[in-house]
Amino acid sequence: MKKNIISILTTILLLCCFSFTQAQWKDLFNGTDFKGWTKKNGNAEYKVVNKTIVGLSQLNTPNSFLCTDETYGDFVLELEVKVDIGLNSGIQIRSISDPTIQAGKVHGYQVEIDPGDRAWSGGIFDEGRNGWLYPLSVNQKGRKAFRNGQWNKYHIEAIGNSIKTWINGVPCANLLDTQTARGFIALQVHQIKREEQVGFSVQWKNIRIASENLQDVVWKGGEEAPEVSYLVNKLSENEIRKGWRLLWDGKTTEGWRLANYDKFPTVGWAIQDGVLKVLGTKKDTLVKSGDIITDKEFSNFELEMDFKLTTGANSGIKYFVVEDRKKKAGTGLGPEFQILDDKVHPDAKAGVNGNRTTGSLYDLITAENLSEGNLDKRMNQPGKWNKLRIVSKDGHIEHWLNNLKMVEYDRHSQIFRNLIAKSKYSTYQNFAQAISGHILLQDHGDEVHFRSIKIREF
Repeated sequence: MKKNIISILTTILLLCCFSFTQAQWKDLFNGTDFKGWTKKNGNAEYKVVNKTIVGLSQLNTPNSFLCTDETYGDFVLELEVKVDIGLNSGIQIRSISDPTIQAGKVHGYQVEIDPGDRAWSGGIFDEGRNGWLYPLSVNQKGRKAFRNGQWNKYHIEAIGNSIKTWINGVPCANLLDTQTARGFIALQVHQIKREEQVGFSVQWKNIRIASENLQDVVWKGGEEAPEVSYLVNKLSENEIRKGWRLLWDGKTTEGWRLANYDKFPTVGWAIQDGVLKVLGTKKDTLVKSGDIITDKEFSNFELEMDFKLTTGANSGIKYFVVEDRKKKAGTGLGPEFQILDDKVHPDAKAGVNGNRTTGSLYDLITAENLSEGNLDKRMNQPGKWNKLRIVSKDGHIEHWLNNLKMVEYDRHSQIFRNLIAKSKYSTYQNFAQAISGHILLQDHGDEVHFRSIKIREF
């Protein structure tokens, strides 16, 4: 009898727990009409067919968004998606449409729906703002999750500064970002440019959201997708575990000094509101200071930072820099990740085939979008932040811009030596061959901003 009572109580407890968890979910779509939703920006058609929202593409209209009237902060969102090949789409989360900002243009985080060969479904695009935050170029396993021509289940978690996505149970994106804490959910029908794309459809069904007691509905395993962090001058717990450290603390000059000198420059550079600035000496008639370098040298490493250009600016990040105290203070030589306003600065047209543009190995290898196989570098314009990454391991070097690979080479190879022989570095013996060297931020006389400078060594 006692065992039966325990069994009954256990069953009741399990049923209560199940009911409690189920009670967290709220349907966002009633299956009949668009009550609670409002269309914004574009004129694509949305209709309801068999309890499914169907969006149809149209010519001569910008991106269209079917937006929830209610806004959400922390939540878990689930829905099923199906899209015609040839139509790009997305799911907006924490998004905003404010008449005082970009004339009401919808902007915010977009979870990608991408049936094309690129296969970035589940990645995170910053619609109307900063472009790609989490392209699936950083998660090859996630690129295989979406199934063309079939229904796909999206599971999206937005909790605090963390946004994680899954498609069909596969972790796709793992993003840390603090730009927007609350906003509406929206279903996008992307603008089209070709007549043959008219009438392509994207469909959504079984749309539900949980915004309370999220511990009951979050999934495990999201960390299997590589983390991409946009935390400013701060390391995530994951980065700390993996050996990352801040190379600049965001407040002081500790760890940095003028190249070929013992101290940090007193002019030409400034620290303000968590940003390390090269001052625009060309236009402000200030005294040009020179390049700054790390106190320490590095060999096998992964370096990451954010940079922001002003219009027409020129700068760069050099590595494997070997000091020579006989040379002028504030100068340093080493392979360079070029940073440039490609549209305005004349150096973009100098060199050979664009090998002095942003992301290039300066004067040696031209930056290309190797992640997508095209020439579109997806660089944010002056006034907006960009993320760069340099990876160096046993002579193998990679340049990344906004999480897209731009350049890849072996600094010990015969090919690299041949490039050097035909470049401005041909007279420098053993250029880029040092076992280790300093990291250098270049002062080219233009105002450029840096922040979130971090590194880990292998």
